[in-house]
Amino acid sequence: MIGLNTVSALPELALRPAQGTIGTAPGQGAGQDFASLLGRLAGTTADAIQQGESAAVAGIQGSLPLQTVVDRVMAAERTLQAALAVRDKAVGAYQEISRMQI
Repeated sequence: MIGLNTVSALPELALRPAQGTIGTAPGQGAGQDFASLLGRLAGTTADAIQQGESAAVAGIQGSLPLQTVVDRVMAAERTLQAALAVRDKAVGAYQEISRMQI
């Protein structure tokens, strides 16, 4: 359940370094790779959006208090905004790398 103090796990996952990945050679498998981190971020975002949508439907049906509906929908919105920011940064980094001369 997403509360008022919980933005989502998305920013926490994006800012926390993956354990064991710094200084390890590819293929060692000591930590997680960037693709799996982005996959987890996408899954977290999808879960938060689904919770927001289900809270909105429950609010329309009258089975959930208005404050809870607002909290969950706002949490889903914050999670989506954070995911879009991560996506924009990743796309910008990729474009900058592709412009580098070899």
